Amino acid sequence: MSADNTTGESARKRRLPVVALLPLVVFAALAGLFLVQLLDGGDTSEVPSALIGKPAPEFSLAPVPELERAGEQVAGLSRADLLGHVSVVNVFASWCVPCRQEHPLLERLSQDDRVQVVGINYKDKPENARRFLGSLGNPYALIGADEAGRATIDWGVYGVPETFIVDAGGTIRFKFIGPLSEETYASTFLPELEKVIASPAGTSAGS
Repeated sequence: MSADNTTGESARKRRLPVVALLPLVVFAALAGLFLVQLLDGGDTSEVPSALIGKPAPEFSLAPVPELERAGEQVAGLSRADLLGHVSVVNVFASWCVPCRQEHPLLERLSQDDRVQVVGINYKDKPENARRFLGSLGNPYALIGADEAGRATIDWGVYGVPETFIVDAGGTIRFKFIGPLSEETYASTFLPELEKVIASPAGTSAGS
């Protein structure tokens, strides 16, 4: 074997361990970022979204079949329904245990006539969604059934539950990942909602 071939083979052998270690390096970097946020007192449920400050995606979802509220079919949900109101868009599913935990807070919020609370029912069966809301109450003025999960992809949803604040012009202003608790609802979510309501983009709320 020539000296050149020997040198080339040795160089390849030296490179292999570096390539093999790349996934570990990437994981360590991500873990480090998470740890820094945690140590700084940051809320790891607040994950930055590329959609913050941008218009809500175009979507149109059919209603959950035979889901009624006050004796009337609850209508589906589209982007047009978000215009003219400050909206809280909650992504939920009947099979989602944390969704049950935050549900009383959404019920409470639905009593605030300055905002409309709407839902996207994610990868759920209609009968299960009806049972879920029948037992816990329905805080949603409108609900879109996203059985295939395609609309939630456009919203950048990681999982359920997730909750967005959308101003009256249809722009996403805030995103909360995970279930709302009494603490995060009071300390994080409500202050952000109040900012949107008080902003010029929120002056059309309830119109």
